[in-house]
Amino acid sequence: MRIALYQCSPLPLDISGNLTRLEQQAQAAAEQGAQLLICPEMFLTGYNIGAQAVSELAQTQDGPAASRIAAIAQASGIAILYGYPERGPDQQVYNAVQLIDSQGTRLCNYRKTHLFSELDRSMFAAGEDHYPVVELNGWRLGMLICYDVEFPENTRRLALAGAELILVPTANMLPYDFVCEVTVRARAFENHCYVVYANYCGSEGEIRYGGLSSLCAPDGSRPLLAGQDEGLLVGTLDKALLAQARTVNDYFVDRRPGLYTSLT
Repeated sequence: MRIALYQCSPLPLDISGNLTRLEQQAQAAAEQGAQLLICPEMFLTGYNIGAQAVSELAQTQDGPAASRIAAIAQASGIAILYGYPERGPDQQVYNAVQLIDSQGTRLCNYRKTHLFSELDRSMFAAGEDHYPVVELNGWRLGMLICYDVEFPENTRRLALAGAELILVPTANMLPYDFVCEVTVRARAFENHCYVVYANYCGSEGEIRYGGLSSLCAPDGSRPLLAGQDEGLLVGTLDKALLAQARTVNDYFVDRRPGLYTSLT
């Protein structure tokens, strides 16, 4: 499967503008043979926009933005994962991502479970999601959002559930670029899976984003790595590499979960 990562500067408070550039990037990605496009955390509205704006701009899973993105996905023939503020049935607002396939069908919605500092906690309720694993084009996909990936239990849980590719829309800011450089690569290596990390670049309010969006492979390599500029990265996943990664030091075989019960 070919995938595309869209690294961009935030366009805060401009849903229409973000949908327009999503349409452009979906078409560009599809023209390069990509079957899945991954956008950053809270792509629809911008991330650092404050609690009032988040509440005002929040949409339901099947809201107008989802309908527009479904149409974009169907017209471009590409699946899309995008971040947005979700208004839940309980009227709480969640930091969420939604996956829509190339037929325009909503496959999965995931809510961020680990909120980062007062910045997240002032805007969102924490999700209590079950870490879903869904199938797309013959690949088993899991989803996390930004800070979620910094807890190794999250990626391990997805990997044990069969995830071959973990998608991580993020809004990682400086000085935490070591997460892009070290943590994400380690998560891919230790779980014998691919990890896609789609970040912002540029600035939003007082936040300066770190860029460095990447595709990390099961062997710890990075077939795709962005710098600090906006761009679309396209690369190919290889199932043979998944199998090869497990021929030496298969962590799933060698792990001893009976020793880790105190983690809970």
